[in-house]
Amino acid sequence: MGWGDGGTGHVRNVIETSPTPVGNSPPASSGPSCSRVVNCGRPRSTPIKVSQPARTRGSYADVPKTSRSTILVVDDEPEIVELVRYNLTREGYRVLEAADGESALERIYQSPPDLVVLDLLLPKRSGIEVLEAIRGEPRTRSLPVLLLTARSTEMDKLIGFERGADDYLTKPFSPKELVARVGAVLRRTRPDEPTGKDEIGPFRFDRERHQVFLRQREVHLTPTEYRLLEHLLQRPGKVFSREQLLDKVWGLGYFGETRTVDVHVRRLRAKLGKDAALIRTVTGVGYSAELPATTK
Repeated sequence: MGWGDGGTGHVRNVIETSPTPVGNSPPASSGPSCSRVVNCGRPRSTPIKVSQPARTRGSYADVPKTSRSTILVVDDEPEIVELVRYNLTREGYRVLEAADGESALERIYQSPPDLVVLDLLLPKRSGIEVLEAIRGEPRTRSLPVLLLTARSTEMDKLIGFERGADDYLTKPFSPKELVARVGAVLRRTRPDEPTGKDEIGPFRFDRERHQVFLRQREVHLTPTEYRLLEHLLQRPGKVFSREQLLDKVWGLGYFGETRTVDVHVRRLRAKLGKDAALIRTVTGVGYSAELPATTK
């Protein structure tokens, strides 16, 4: 279901004058003059507090743009879709839309986009079900997914990452931060050119197909898990702090928490199976890749 252009001018006017994050907020009482709270959600009985962007480890200006990519926005709230569409198209992205989980999967399977911005609370099939379906299909399991949702508890975030999300942004949100996160996810999941050795210990990387094999068995990894393993294996034995891994794997413009690293390491170990010990935890410091002495 596509969304019309009614009210677009009003939304754009508010977007460009509001420095605050936006999300599900009640309608403003004074029309276009509203500059503190953006009307981009269904009317609520109680206002949702508009928060300021959290302190980040990099500035938005530090994040270069990745344009001409196709982004699928999956959300059942027209105002949110219009807000996301406007800000992404302004940066050069091609934006597609879906209003429920089933239609989203149909579009993804028919012609996979470069990235999916996915809400969790969707009609027909939930965002988590959509995410699991994406990761369960060989043709789309490497598709980058950014969750954009009002579910903001730590448990919600952990579940999202456990199911394979590459990033997680909560509503209310800053349009600038959304654009920066989309660009960061695309850059780390689609490097410009292959780097590093193809074989490292028991691992073999097929960089053109973005595949990794452990003792001749393919290990199905998400783009972020792939980059995490690749980075750890560049310096076997070296201990990387969580902050270093966020900078190198997620990128300097990443605005998440160090707990994100722990979740992805746990998922990576689970996929390595009996070789999970190849990723070592150094308590109070971070993680390292430990290869057998004969394979270093």
